[in-house]
Amino acid sequence: MNRKETEELEQFGSDKQISSVVRTITILERLARHSSINLEQLAKETELPKATLLRFLSTLVNLGYVYRDPGDRYSLTLKMFSIGSHGLEHLDLINLAQPLAELLCENLGETVHMGILEDDHAVYVLKKESSYTLRMYSRVGKMIPLYCTAIGKILLSDMPDKAVDEYLAGRQLKPFTPNTIRTAQELRSELATIKERGWAMDNEEHEPGIVCIGAPVRDYTGKVIAAMSVSWPIFRFEHNGFDLTVEMIKQACRRLSELLGYDVR
Repeated sequence: MNRKETEELEQFGSDKQISSVVRTITILERLARHSSINLEQLAKETELPKATLLRFLSTLVNLGYVYRDPGDRYSLTLKMFSIGSHGLEHLDLINLAQPLAELLCENLGETVHMGILEDDHAVYVLKKESSYTLRMYSRVGKMIPLYCTAIGKILLSDMPDKAVDEYLAGRQLKPFTPNTIRTAQELRSELATIKERGWAMDNEEHEPGIVCIGAPVRDYTGKVIAAMSVSWPIFRFEHNGFDLTVEMIKQACRRLSELLGYDVR
Protein backbone atom coordinates (compact mmCIF):
# COMPACT_ATOMS: atom_id res chain seq x y z
CA MET A 1 0.00 0.00 0.00
CA ASN A 2 1.49 3.35 -1.04
CA ARG A 3 1.47 6.55 1.03
CA LYS A 4 -1.52 8.05 -0.77
CA GLU A 5 -3.63 4.95 -0.19
CA THR A 6 -2.64 4.95 3.48
CA GLU A 7 -3.66 8.60 3.90
CA GLU A 8 -6.98 7.95 2.15
CA LEU A 9 -7.67 4.97 4.41
CA GLU A 10 -6.84 7.03 7.52
CA GLN A 11 -9.15 9.80 6.33
CA PHE A 12 -11.93 7.27 5.69
CA GLY A 13 -11.51 5.89 9.19
CA SER A 14 -11.59 9.38 10.64
CA ASP A 15 -14.77 10.22 8.71
CA LYS A 16 -16.42 7.03 9.98
CA GLN A 17 -15.50 7.93 13.56
CA ILE A 18 -16.94 11.43 13.17
CA SER A 19 -20.11 9.98 11.68
CA SER A 20 -20.43 7.59 14.62
CA VAL A 21 -20.04 10.43 17.12
CA VAL A 22 -22.71 12.49 15.34
CA ARG A 23 -25.11 9.55 15.30
CA THR A 24 -24.48 8.79 18.99
CA ILE A 25 -25.13 12.39 20.02
CA THR A 26 -28.27 12.50 17.85
CA ILE A 27 -29.62 9.39 19.57
CA LEU A 28 -28.88 10.74 23.05
CA GLU A 29 -30.48 14.12 22.27
CA ARG A 30 -33.67 12.46 21.03
CA LEU A 31 -33.82 10.12 24.02
CA ALA A 32 -33.53 13.16 26.30
CA ARG A 33 -36.85 14.43 24.94
CA HIS A 34 -38.77 11.34 26.05
CA SER A 35 -39.31 9.48 29.28
CA SER A 36 -39.12 6.34 27.12
CA ILE A 37 -39.48 5.56 23.41
CA ASN A 38 -39.67 2.47 21.21
CA LEU A 39 -37.25 1.60 18.42
CA GLU A 40 -39.63 2.44 15.57
CA GLN A 41 -40.42 5.94 16.82
CA LEU A 42 -36.78 6.65 17.64
CA ALA A 43 -35.77 5.55 14.15
CA LYS A 44 -38.23 8.06 12.68
CA GLU A 45 -36.95 10.88 14.86
CA THR A 46 -33.26 10.19 14.27
CA GLU A 47 -33.75 9.22 10.60
CA LEU A 48 -31.50 6.23 11.13
CA PRO A 49 -32.12 2.70 9.80
CA LYS A 50 -33.45 0.41 12.51
CA ALA A 51 -30.53 -2.00 12.19
CA THR A 52 -28.01 0.82 12.60
CA LEU A 53 -29.96 2.37 15.44
CA LEU A 54 -30.24 -0.95 17.27
CA ARG A 55 -26.47 -1.44 17.03
CA PHE A 56 -25.80 1.98 18.58
CA LEU A 57 -28.45 1.46 21.26
CA SER A 58 -27.00 -1.90 22.23
CA THR A 59 -23.60 -0.28 22.78
CA LEU A 60 -25.13 2.53 24.85
CA VAL A 61 -27.08 0.00 26.92
CA ASN A 62 -23.90 -2.02 27.56
CA LEU A 63 -22.06 1.16 28.60
CA GLY A 64 -24.86 2.04 31.03
CA TYR A 65 -26.06 5.26 29.38
CA VAL A 66 -29.34 3.85 28.07
CA TYR A 67 -31.89 1.50 29.66
CA ARG A 68 -33.98 -0.99 27.68
CA ASP A 69 -37.09 -2.04 29.56
CA PRO A 70 -38.95 -5.39 29.21
CA GLY A 71 -41.33 -3.75 26.73
CA ASP A 72 -38.41 -2.85 24.41
CA ARG A 73 -38.63 0.86 25.17
CA TYR A 74 -35.48 2.93 25.62
CA SER A 75 -34.64 5.73 28.04
CA LEU A 76 -31.59 7.58 29.36
CA THR A 77 -30.12 6.42 32.66
CA LEU A 78 -28.86 8.57 35.52
CA LYS A 79 -25.30 7.96 34.31
CA MET A 80 -25.80 10.59 31.61
CA PHE A 81 -27.38 12.93 34.15
CA SER A 82 -24.41 12.42 36.46
CA ILE A 83 -21.96 13.50 33.77
CA GLY A 84 -24.03 16.59 33.03
CA SER A 85 -24.28 17.45 36.71
CA HIS A 86 -20.50 17.32 37.12
CA GLY A 87 -20.16 19.68 34.17
CA LEU A 88 -22.64 22.12 35.66
CA GLU A 89 -20.65 22.27 38.89
CA HIS A 90 -17.87 24.08 37.06
CA LEU A 91 -19.95 26.78 35.44
CA ASP A 92 -19.59 30.23 36.98
CA LEU A 93 -23.29 30.88 36.36
CA ILE A 94 -24.34 27.99 38.58
CA ASN A 95 -21.82 28.72 41.32
CA LEU A 96 -22.74 32.42 41.48
CA ALA A 97 -26.47 31.67 41.40
CA GLN A 98 -26.45 29.09 44.21
CA PRO A 99 -26.39 31.47 47.23
CA LEU A 100 -28.85 33.88 45.62
CA ALA A 101 -31.28 31.06 44.87
CA GLU A 102 -30.91 29.76 48.42
CA LEU A 103 -31.65 33.22 49.86
CA LEU A 104 -34.67 33.68 47.59
CA CYS A 105 -35.95 30.24 48.58
CA GLU A 106 -35.47 31.06 52.26
CA ASN A 107 -37.16 34.47 52.04
CA LEU A 108 -40.17 33.35 49.99
CA GLY A 109 -40.34 29.79 51.27
CA GLU A 110 -40.94 28.30 47.84
CA THR A 111 -39.06 26.39 45.16
CA VAL A 112 -36.58 28.33 43.03
CA HIS A 113 -35.45 27.27 39.54
CA MET A 114 -32.97 28.69 37.09
CA GLY A 115 -33.15 27.75 33.43
CA ILE A 116 -31.24 28.37 30.22
CA LEU A 117 -32.14 28.12 26.54
CA GLU A 118 -31.53 24.75 24.89
CA ASP A 119 -32.65 24.63 21.23
CA ASP A 120 -36.39 25.32 21.29
CA HIS A 121 -36.87 24.53 24.99
CA ALA A 122 -35.58 25.74 28.33
CA VAL A 123 -33.72 23.39 30.65
CA TYR A 124 -33.41 23.62 34.43
CA VAL A 125 -29.79 24.00 35.53
CA LEU A 126 -30.47 24.79 39.19
CA LYS A 127 -33.18 23.99 41.72
CA LYS A 128 -33.63 24.94 45.35
CA GLU A 129 -36.47 22.96 46.93
CA SER A 130 -38.99 24.50 49.30
CA SER A 131 -39.21 23.20 52.86
CA TYR A 132 -42.87 22.24 52.48
CA THR A 133 -43.91 18.60 52.40
CA LEU A 134 -45.88 19.14 49.19
CA ARG A 135 -43.28 19.94 46.55
CA MET A 136 -42.99 20.44 42.80
CA TYR A 137 -42.10 17.57 40.53
CA SER A 138 -39.05 18.95 38.74
CA ARG A 139 -35.34 18.25 38.49
CA VAL A 140 -32.13 19.71 37.15
CA GLY A 141 -31.94 18.71 33.50
CA LYS A 142 -35.69 18.75 32.91
CA MET A 143 -36.74 20.45 29.67
CA ILE A 144 -39.74 22.80 29.68
CA PRO A 145 -41.58 24.68 26.92
CA LEU A 146 -40.78 28.32 26.23
CA TYR A 147 -44.26 29.67 25.47
CA CYS A 148 -46.08 28.69 28.66
CA THR A 149 -43.50 28.93 31.47
CA ALA A 150 -42.13 31.97 33.27
CA ILE A 151 -38.52 31.01 32.53
CA GLY A 152 -39.31 30.19 28.92
CA LYS A 153 -41.17 33.43 28.27
CA ILE A 154 -38.30 35.46 29.76
CA LEU A 155 -35.88 33.75 27.36
CA LEU A 156 -38.23 34.27 24.40
CA SER A 157 -38.76 37.93 25.25
CA ASP A 158 -35.07 38.71 24.70
CA MET A 159 -34.95 37.09 21.26
CA PRO A 160 -34.91 39.22 18.09
CA ASP A 161 -38.22 39.27 16.21
CA LYS A 162 -36.73 37.05 13.50
CA ALA A 163 -35.77 34.39 16.05
CA VAL A 164 -39.27 34.49 17.55
CA ASP A 165 -40.70 34.12 14.03
CA GLU A 166 -38.51 31.05 13.46
CA TYR A 167 -39.59 29.59 16.81
CA LEU A 168 -43.27 30.05 15.98
CA ALA A 169 -43.02 28.92 12.33
CA GLY A 170 -45.22 25.86 11.96
CA ARG A 171 -45.38 25.37 15.73
CA GLN A 172 -48.61 24.36 17.41
CA LEU A 173 -48.90 25.92 20.85
CA LYS A 174 -50.06 22.83 22.70
CA PRO A 175 -52.53 23.66 25.48
CA PHE A 176 -51.25 22.07 28.68
CA THR A 177 -54.05 23.70 30.72
CA PRO A 178 -57.07 25.93 30.01
CA ASN A 179 -54.78 28.94 30.74
CA THR A 180 -52.10 28.08 28.17
CA ILE A 181 -51.46 30.70 25.49
CA ARG A 182 -52.98 29.38 22.25
CA THR A 183 -52.02 31.86 19.50
CA ALA A 184 -48.85 33.48 18.18
CA GLN A 185 -50.49 36.91 18.41
CA GLU A 186 -51.28 36.42 22.09
CA LEU A 187 -47.74 35.23 22.79
CA ARG A 188 -46.14 38.17 20.95
CA SER A 189 -48.27 40.58 22.94
CA GLU A 190 -47.23 39.02 26.23
CA LEU A 191 -43.55 38.98 25.25
CA ALA A 192 -43.69 42.72 24.57
CA THR A 193 -45.20 43.27 28.04
CA ILE A 194 -42.56 41.08 29.67
CA LYS A 195 -39.76 42.95 27.94
CA GLU A 196 -41.15 46.26 29.17
CA ARG A 197 -41.81 45.34 32.80
CA GLY A 198 -38.87 42.96 33.34
CA TRP A 199 -40.65 39.86 34.68
CA ALA A 200 -42.87 37.03 33.51
CA MET A 201 -45.62 34.92 35.02
CA ASP A 202 -46.87 31.41 34.41
CA ASN A 203 -50.42 31.54 35.76
CA GLU A 204 -51.23 27.81 35.74
CA GLU A 205 -50.28 27.71 32.05
CA HIS A 206 -47.95 24.71 32.11
CA GLU A 207 -49.14 22.76 35.14
CA PRO A 208 -52.58 23.01 36.78
CA GLY A 209 -52.34 24.45 40.27
CA ILE A 210 -48.81 25.89 39.83
CA VAL A 211 -47.96 29.60 39.57
CA CYS A 212 -44.46 30.84 38.69
CA ILE A 213 -42.87 34.29 38.52
CA GLY A 214 -39.51 34.77 36.81
CA ALA A 215 -37.01 37.46 35.88
CA PRO A 216 -34.02 37.66 33.50
CA VAL A 217 -30.35 37.03 34.22
CA ARG A 218 -28.01 38.99 31.93
CA ASP A 219 -24.34 38.67 31.06
CA TYR A 220 -21.90 41.57 30.78
CA THR A 221 -23.26 42.49 27.31
CA GLY A 222 -26.84 42.75 28.57
CA LYS A 223 -27.94 39.58 26.80
CA VAL A 224 -30.39 37.36 28.72
CA ILE A 225 -28.52 34.10 29.28
CA ALA A 226 -30.81 32.59 31.91
CA ALA A 227 -33.92 33.19 33.96
CA MET A 228 -34.69 32.52 37.60
CA SER A 229 -38.19 31.80 38.84
CA VAL A 230 -40.11 31.00 42.01
CA SER A 231 -42.99 28.51 41.93
CA TRP A 232 -46.02 28.20 44.21
CA PRO A 233 -48.90 25.76 44.51
CA ILE A 234 -51.92 27.97 43.85
CA PHE A 235 -53.31 27.45 47.36
CA ARG A 236 -50.09 28.91 48.88
CA PHE A 237 -49.84 31.84 46.49
CA GLU A 238 -50.57 35.12 48.26
CA HIS A 239 -51.83 38.02 46.13
CA ASN A 240 -51.20 40.37 49.04
CA GLY A 241 -47.64 41.59 48.70
CA PHE A 242 -47.47 40.56 45.03
CA ASP A 243 -45.45 43.61 44.01
CA LEU A 244 -42.92 43.01 46.78
CA THR A 245 -42.57 39.37 45.76
CA VAL A 246 -41.91 40.34 42.14
CA GLU A 247 -39.33 42.91 43.25
CA MET A 248 -37.49 40.35 45.40
CA ILE A 249 -37.19 38.01 42.41
CA LYS A 250 -36.04 40.83 40.14
CA GLN A 251 -33.48 41.95 42.71
CA ALA A 252 -31.99 38.46 42.98
CA CYS A 253 -31.67 38.30 39.20
CA ARG A 254 -30.21 41.80 39.02
CA ARG A 255 -27.62 40.86 41.63
CA LEU A 256 -26.66 37.73 39.71
CA SER A 257 -26.42 39.81 36.53
CA GLU A 258 -24.10 42.24 38.33
CA LEU A 259 -21.87 39.36 39.42
CA LEU A 260 -21.71 38.29 35.76
CA GLY A 261 -20.50 41.76 34.79
CA TYR A 262 -23.72 43.47 33.75
CA ASP A 263 -24.03 47.17 34.65
CA VAL A 264 -27.60 47.47 35.95
CA ARG A 265 -27.49 51.30 36.15
